[in-house]
Amino acid sequence: MTAYAFWNNKGGVGKSFLGFVAATEYAHAHPETDVYVIDLCPQANISETLLVKSDALHKLIQETPRRTVAGYLEARLNSPFRSIKDVSPYVCRPRDYNSNLPANLLLVCGDNLLEILSEAIRQTSQLAIPVDAWKQVLSWIQDLTMALRKRSGDRDTLFILDCNPSFAIYTQLALVAAENVVVPFTADDSSRRAVENVVALLYGHGMGDPVIETYARISFAKRSKDEEIVMPKLHTFVSNRITLYEGKASRAFEAMNESIKKTLDALHEKHRQIYTAPKEKPSERLIEIPDYHSACVIMTTEGKPLYKLKPGPSIFRGKQVQINSVPLERYRTALAKFVDCL
Repeated sequence: MTAYAFWNNKGGVGKSFLGFVAATEYAHAHPETDVYVIDLCPQANISETLLVKSDALHKLIQETPRRTVAGYLEARLNSPFRSIKDVSPYVCRPRDYNSNLPANLLLVCGDNLLEILSEAIRQTSQLAIPVDAWKQVLSWIQDLTMALRKRSGDRDTLFILDCNPSFAIYTQLALVAAENVVVPFTADDSSRRAVENVVALLYGHGMGDPVIETYARISFAKRSKDEEIVMPKLHTFVSNRITLYEGKASRAFEAMNESIKKTLDALHEKHRQIYTAPKEKPSERLIEIPDYHSACVIMTTEGKPLYKLKPGPSIFRGKQVQINSVPLERYRTALAKFVDCL
């Protein structure tokens, strides 16, 4: 079993889209593996993309119990310190709603109720008894992955956990359940600061900033270390939506990319133990994805995996759009390199 959390402390960097690509491409290439997507974002973007129709998600939310991650967490709130053996009521097969998808792709849907539940989950984690209440509550999604692994029997499993940008408790649950963190970013200074926040929030390292270091040491990172909760490793950094000019990244994007690479490599020099591949510089493992807006819009709106996307004209919402073969192949090659890292 391997679990990847897709997270950055900044929104709009393509976490859900890259999670969709990773899940669909991996499931297509490995039919012997059950690929589970667990949507820990109240906006449920990856769930809507997989299910295509928003009314499908609405129907799952309306069921009793809710066939969503919030339904599972509601059940845990009712019995906080007893695991749930049968988690089948909270899982759906997206192919039942979207014929484009492989049958071995499964989903625990996102739900806007997550945001409402978060305070109840946080308060439960602060109970004085049992003494390890915080640790047990932080393991709820990890318990879910273990139950899903058991559900799959002898089949291999892969987990994609889509996270909200905030460091809310439901994001913490996702990160504790993961073994690896995939950090997408865009080439701008706010992304660089967000990457620094990822490291400070998860591991308590402040990149030399004394103010950040002070607060980071007394927060989630310290408590998780004190209570022996194993943190995931930084696995892959993805520079997403790179603007190209004549087949190469524009100078502005390249300059900002270099700035972020330097930040990552400087951190690596001091804290190699937080990386999945401690002997390799993060800049050498960084994946660059070119921007191809037309392909991205069709994929996310129609729930169509990359492997089913064909070049040529097509009718999209009453208008003709063109998918050109050269940029599509460039896009496919870059995303294939990313998926191969998993």
